[in-house]
Amino acid sequence: MTRLLVVVPSDTDPPARLGQWLADAGLELDARHCDRGDELPADLTGHDGLLVLGGPQSSLDDAETSPELVGVRHLLAQALAADVPTLAVCLGAQLLAQVGGGSTRVGADGPEVGATLVAKRDAADVDPVFTGLPLSPDVLEWHHDEIDRLPEGATLLASNPAYPNQAYRVGRNVYGLQFHIETTPEIVRQWAEGDPTGVAASGRDLETVCLAAADVHPDLEAVWAPFAGRFAAVVHAHAQARAAHHPATD
Repeated sequence: MTRLLVVVPSDTDPPARLGQWLADAGLELDARHCDRGDELPADLTGHDGLLVLGGPQSSLDDAETSPELVGVRHLLAQALAADVPTLAVCLGAQLLAQVGGGSTRVGADGPEVGATLVAKRDAADVDPVFTGLPLSPDVLEWHHDEIDRLPEGATLLASNPAYPNQAYRVGRNVYGLQFHIETTPEIVRQWAEGDPTGVAASGRDLETVCLAAADVHPDLEAVWAPFAGRFAAVVHAHAQARAAHHPATD
């Protein structure tokens, strides 16, 4: 089986539908939940790809504030160095930007919260994972920090007027998404109830935010489930290439 290491910094943001789409595409998911005290591996040996999800932690937290993020950063740095297929979501994408030499900061225009759109950049049309997406796909945003500077040499794949660095690729196989695609309406409601500051920044009340998110979830699945399948194909190809270079011995 092709194995994907799934790092869950907080159980408030589980793999949910994204995990199911990746499993449906033939990946074996090895989920490590930081909230539950799961140990993160020291390296990516034994895994063919990496998924890092989000959480309420800030990308600006130091090791004392969020010690669980130390190991997450370490794995992302390894994935970058070896160009291991990686999908880093929200907090994950911010940590990826940092370890790649970019930077994050508290969002200059405040939190970005709720269902919205992003716009593909031209580079997305020739990207093996982003190709096939509509011009302005639906996404779910929920972040207080922003990626203000991408790693040097990164390819910007999607933007919006609020925060330009919405999706990017480093190297051939490492992807960051500022937005969420994994959510369910129940997860979004939990976030809204726990983040009155974010909801207030949206200019809408809690129920409106939740209803808009619930309405868009079928469209999210229609667009992003095939995207997950294309990412899984990259992971499978990486696994096959690695096996060809290092054939099993008795």
